[in-house]
Amino acid sequence: MAEDGVTIVYDGQCPFCAGYARLVRLREVVGPVRLVDARSDAPEARAARALGFDLDAGMLVRFAGADYHGADAMRLLGLLGSGSDLTSRLTRGLFGAPRRARFFYPVLAAGRWATLRLLGRRRIAEDAADGA
Repeated sequence: MAEDGVTIVYDGQCPFCAGYARLVRLREVVGPVRLVDARSDAPEARAARALGFDLDAGMLVRFAGADYHGADAMRLLGLLGSGSDLTSRLTRGLFGAPRRARFFYPVLAAGRWATLRLLGRRRIAEDAADGA
């Protein structure tokens, strides 16, 4: 995965994930932001799977040569996000501290799964196994 800026590997079929990935304001702080659909065959998505990250359990953020997954990824994005817009403030409030991130992330993940099931979407791992 690219070392400059930040790369976010997220579920492009999840309306919450896709919306958040587009709204988070990082370019002012970290430079280039690469958004990668975890369901795609993009090199970053393949690399994340090869490294053993469960992209069904959470997004992956690569920043400054390190990988952050799930609650840790959200915490990092909250700390890096700039601006006083609602998305930045909410992310910092919910995920700004490790304990809060570990508490709130499973709640959001459960909502994500319920929504995906209602929309008839499959797990990322199922799509990857089928080569979709």
